[in-house]
Amino acid sequence: MFNAFYDNHMTRAITLAKRGEGFVEPNPMVGCVIAREDRVVGEGWHQRFGGDHAEIEALNDAGDAARGATMFVTLEPCCHHGKTPPCADAVIKAGVKRVVVAQRDPFPQVDGGGLQLLERAGVEVEVGLCEKQARVLNAPYLKLIETGKPWIIAKWAMTLDGKIATNSGDSQWISNAASRSIVHQIRGRVDAIMVGSGTVRADDPTLTARPSGPRTATRVILDSSASLSLNSKLIASVDSAPILVVAATDAPRENVKQLMAKGCEVILCDGDTLTSRLDKLMVELGRRRLNNVLVEGGATLLGTLQDANMLDELHVFIAPKIVGGADAPGPVGGAGLDRLVDARRLMNWTVREVDGDVYVTCRIDR
Repeated sequence: MFNAFYDNHMTRAITLAKRGEGFVEPNPMVGCVIAREDRVVGEGWHQRFGGDHAEIEALNDAGDAARGATMFVTLEPCCHHGKTPPCADAVIKAGVKRVVVAQRDPFPQVDGGGLQLLERAGVEVEVGLCEKQARVLNAPYLKLIETGKPWIIAKWAMTLDGKIATNSGDSQWISNAASRSIVHQIRGRVDAIMVGSGTVRADDPTLTARPSGPRTATRVILDSSASLSLNSKLIASVDSAPILVVAATDAPRENVKQLMAKGCEVILCDGDTLTSRLDKLMVELGRRRLNNVLVEGGATLLGTLQDANMLDELHVFIAPKIVGGADAPGPVGGAGLDRLVDARRLMNWTVREVDGDVYVTCRIDR
């Protein structure tokens, strides 16, 4: 039976797990607390990909005090040999009496096996405490395991009247320096940053994190004709972060050769529409275990992703400005919806002020 101590310890484990964001992917973020009633005797989290898992960190912290104690862990302990030995074996060896797990791990080599191993060894196992919070924490990992596709994060900056540029196309800068700093932080923790060729032509971006973060994102450029300028900032910075150009199968071969000679990787995606090519691209990015993909526009790409229900998370910066203009673009293009009742519902809202800008984050409610 769960009690207040249980809730507090699992909440702490989830807080610890969050510290691994950007460092552990494509592994899940996991936190662990070992306690005797209200007294915590050990805690830890998965700190980096290839490093000790949260359970091992917590057991090392607890030492002999783990014997007879209760372990609270946000994800089922593993039971297979990967980059590290099975955590379930270590838990059993340490003499932990009870293991409380927020959620079962759907990874095929675990998927209940860790729980069974613990139970066969006489360890009491309880599952489901704070499961909703744990699933929110590891939604990108769960999506990759369950669908083979990455978690898609859309980011845009717009004026209060919903414009991402003026009617002449001028877009720098809508948001302020503090908001742009947050964007660089997001870039530093994702696996890929995706833009369309129109955004590259208009803004000539570098698409790197400054300062650098725990991850170096692959820059994914959707460019059907492989016409990325050889004089662009992207090409000039090819040694600092990988560039993946996604072209159509009929892209001029000379263009492809020139980009490859400059150090870009070029893949050819077949399909009659951008939507069909994007779907194939998502499968390929998932195969590469690029777990979190940040999409930075523009409106055509974001609209296509929205129409195809591919977006998972939104980061929106609203500047206290009005530009007007019937022809000034909004952030999300595409075909859109005919009925308001069909609009995507959003959840897990956070709203805060950033030096005058309003910063909104949320997720698509599925």
